[in-house]
Amino acid sequence: MPRDERRTQILALARDLFATEGYHHVSMDDIALRAEVSKPVLYRHFPSKLDLYMAVIDQRGEDLVTAVEAALAPVDRDAGQQESGRAVVKAVVRAYFDFVAGAGEASSLLFESDLLKDPAIREQIDLAASSGSAHLSRVLQDVSGLPAAQTELLVTGLTAMARSAATHHFRSTEPLDLEAAADLVGQLAWGGIAVLVRGNRADDGAPRHGRPTTTPPTDGSPPTT
Repeated sequence: MPRDERRTQILALARDLFATEGYHHVSMDDIALRAEVSKPVLYRHFPSKLDLYMAVIDQRGEDLVTAVEAALAPVDRDAGQQESGRAVVKAVVRAYFDFVAGAGEASSLLFESDLLKDPAIREQIDLAASSGSAHLSRVLQDVSGLPAAQTELLVTGLTAMARSAATHHFRSTEPLDLEAAADLVGQLAWGGIAVLVRGNRADDGAPRHGRPTTTPPTDGSPPTT
């Protein structure tokens, strides 16, 4: 098998083992056995178990970035703050739901790693998990007109909500339809952010009183904002 294909195979097998068994319960022997390679071959690709684990984490992070950027690409930023902002928030929430649905338990390697107690490793994992946040922050700042520091904090809250809800949905024994679930969480998130968008703030930058405009449901579905 060509070197690149072997590396991809090892990463995929290690990803599944780490996701189901946890880092501390998987050995390089286990991975070599599953990949049907000798340990010397395995160590030529990855010098240690930690190197292999972090390569898996980086790959998951890249997949998440790709999902978020693909979701944001069609958003029309010239549609006005309200429409653009709503589209950005809902697109991001849907990207997380799609990512978790596609990755399955492997998404927990980014969101619930059992190595987070180690500060150095936690920093690397957090970087991989939040690597799409900078792009999202720029887009949200563009449509909201908020200062960078405020936008960064909002993005942290938005992505935390999205990943928690998406993970809960994936693990639920009786999950809602994925599209309906993502839309519900997207409406919740936008309902909070909407009052901070330029068009909803008073001249001094403070949120206006009152709630964002809602569209009453006619079919029992959640109201839209």
